[in-house]
Amino acid sequence: MERIKAVLFDLDNTLMDRDWTFREFASQLARERLKVSDPEELEQWVAYMIESDADGYRPKEGFFRELIEKLPWAIKPDLTELKAYYDKNYMSHARAMDHAVEALEACRSLGLKVGIITNGFSHLQHGKIDLLELRHHVDTITVSGDIGIKKPDERIYRIALEKMDVRAEETVIVGDHPRNDIWGAAKVGIRGIWLLRKHAWPSELEGGTPWRTIHELNEVAPLLRACCLLDE
Repeated sequence: MERIKAVLFDLDNTLMDRDWTFREFASQLARERLKVSDPEELEQWVAYMIESDADGYRPKEGFFRELIEKLPWAIKPDLTELKAYYDKNYMSHARAMDHAVEALEACRSLGLKVGIITNGFSHLQHGKIDLLELRHHVDTITVSGDIGIKKPDERIYRIALEKMDVRAEETVIVGDHPRNDIWGAAKVGIRGIWLLRKHAWPSELEGGTPWRTIHELNEVAPLLRACCLLDE
């Protein structure tokens, strides 16, 4: 096996706890804007928003239009108003995943190059990275919105590798999404460390299975040491 020289990390639900962030945002929206006072009913609407959001992989405009149509608003917003509410309030709830900074620094202490690779609009993803103060813990950042290519397109991983000046065989990726983080990267030869969150492994995905599976980010650096993929 090639010695590992670099680690790529996904952002949403890997370095940033998006589940927490979206739930807190949805709870705020329900409290402030819905014509509902019963706590149990409020929680039902929060659960509805979480399910409809599809873990952020659904296009936002369609999601917002559905909310405008379905939610019991005190005063019904239009699309522009709801988007502005989201832009103002969503990231105020952002928090890093447990052990995120610890994992980045632990990998760096092993002499590894460390990068972020993420799908999303440029201003949103860079905003998350800066709000969570992750930028100075990594060497490179590859955002789909900056280059017009999204995971699992093979080209985005190749661009990330070029930025880090490493080969695929010398790199691992850490992420929660089976297709975008593990399967896609495997197609170019990057080994995947799958962070188990709420995604099941899709039965239709052929090949590209995880190299290793973890439950917490503080497992990454010890895993690399234990697998003897680093020079002592």
